Amino acid sequence: MKTFDFIAGTGPLLLSMPHCGTELPPALAATMTPGAQELADTDWHVDRLYAFARELGASIIRPYCSRYVIDLNRPADDSNLYPGANSTGLCPTSSFAEEPLYLAGQAPDEQEVARRLEQWWRPYHQQLETELARLQQAHGIALLFEAHSIRSTVPRLFDGRLPDLNVGTAGGQSCAPAMLAAVESVLAAQQDYSYVVDGRFKGGYITRAYGAPDAGVHSLQMELAQCLYMEEELPFNYLPERAAQLQPLLQRLLQAMITWAQAEVA
Repeated sequence: MKTFDFIAGTGPLLLSMPHCGTELPPALAATMTPGAQELADTDWHVDRLYAFARELGASIIRPYCSRYVIDLNRPADDSNLYPGANSTGLCPTSSFAEEPLYLAGQAPDEQEVARRLEQWWRPYHQQLETELARLQQAHGIALLFEAHSIRSTVPRLFDGRLPDLNVGTAGGQSCAPAMLAAVESVLAAQQDYSYVVDGRFKGGYITRAYGAPDAGVHSLQMELAQCLYMEEELPFNYLPERAAQLQPLLQRLLQAMITWAQAEVA
């Protein structure tokens, strides 16, 4: 069973969108609460927002399943990426609003978690590994851009209103300082959106696990406040005019990464 979409590009960049999936298998959906089936914590429309990446030659991978099935941006052992901070797990049982996702007695047990790992998590990560290796062989360097979004206010996860654009590099460990500098120069040159580097969101498991700058693999996560391009409440509509204002900046960010990489191996 195919569990993700993948498009191979012509350049050194791989765009990963691990939280934009919206599928709930019927048997699993039957165990979940009505609130869970609204999929409120989805990174809604991220694939549409970044559709321009095809024109930049990027490879693109996106899953079908919801993060409520299994969170592809968590480690397989379900260790906490932010020790001491409130967070959700590999197979979450509560939403960002701290509401139960499962009906009483229906939360996944260890056997079910293991099944989901094999069916959805491992294929996605195998493709990530395979494509990054291909890009590195083809271009002498590989770039991984983790595209995410979240409601601008989520008290469970952070205080107050989130900055508009949140860059994560695992505290500077997942990419070369020069690549981050190229991204920051693009952000600093604009005045429409607030931004922060390695703030509340320092990069999830994928950014941390695959970023290996000494080995020529550079990863970076972008967590966007959803109000920049969509409605944050049901029915979670995409707002084309608002998105169109944001997309040129995102395009400049990706292009800055690609330009830096090309110069790095020239």
